[in-house]
Amino acid sequence: MAATILIVEDDAAVRELVAFNLGRAGYRIIEAADAVQAAARIRESVPELLILDWMLPGMSGIDLARRLRADPRHRDLSIIMLTARSSEGDRILGLETGADDYVAKPFSPRELVARVRAVLRRRAPGGDERPIEIGRLRLDPASRRVTAGGREVTLAPTEYRLLHHLMGRAERVHTRAQLLDAVWGNEVFIDERTVDVYIRRLRAALEASACDRLIQTVRGAGYRVSASD
Repeated sequence: MAATILIVEDDAAVRELVAFNLGRAGYRIIEAADAVQAAARIRESVPELLILDWMLPGMSGIDLARRLRADPRHRDLSIIMLTARSSEGDRILGLETGADDYVAKPFSPRELVARVRAVLRRRAPGGDERPIEIGRLRLDPASRRVTAGGREVTLAPTEYRLLHHLMGRAERVHTRAQLLDAVWGNEVFIDERTVDVYIRRLRAALEASACDRLIQTVRGAGYRVSASD
């Protein structure tokens, strides 16, 4: 069954262009012109992926993304920001808010379709589904649940994939480039500093249980998960 994509864009011409190209690629498309309409569409039927403009009338796309990420019901909803705000600071803020990818306008429709495919492919289940436990941190791939100190931790999809990759290869040092290839895929062209953004977000999510200490920075090399100090 084709994945459902919700396009949230107040510019009707841009919304039509995105809908046409993604529809031609085989996806089921629903549309919204603002955050209020988007919230109503999501209540009716949760899509697999949200393409979200930043500068929406009323509530901004960033604020909508924050609300969705704070709701456990939408932890697996993938988000691609599609916006004219293209500075490095804007991209970092978008990623820190919970976006899985960030596409700046003007954009190539073919590239957008490729990025959508890459993000949705990373959602697909597969691989070893045995739980992984390191210290007080536990990740269960079958249920996609993470618990730290016995309490469930809510993670966005990319945060979850990054933690899963690191925990599944504990003690191994991973460069930023290796993590980009493994977690984001080689079809998504984003800066290596994006990894630092997500590491900060993971640590923040695990800080209450002190499990953030398991994610270690190896100076001049990259990151690893380790139970030892």
